[in-house]
Amino acid sequence: MIKKRGMFENIEFNKSAFRHVDEEDIRWAFFHYLYDGPMEDMKNKFIRLGFDRAGNLLEIMYNEIDEHSVNIFHAMKCQPVYYSLLNG
Repeated sequence: MIKKRGMFENIEFNKSAFRHVDEEDIRWAFFHYLYDGPMEDMKNKFIRLGFDRAGNLLEIMYNEIDEHSVNIFHAMKCQPVYYSLLNG
């Protein structure tokens, strides 16, 4: 079972996070997520899967800065390779 991390009151964004998705949808999906866990074989890289405001499933990748802060560096429509995370 994946340990749930904090609510992360502070969110920073890399410009790369906005290539496919706007900030409002990223924030919505980040806080209304279905899955949150570490990226395989990567230190301090995590993935969240959640729906944006229109109901599209997004993949959001981020680093923890501290227990209250994260840096989101990637967000886009969820790729099929990550669907299996929802079955765990």
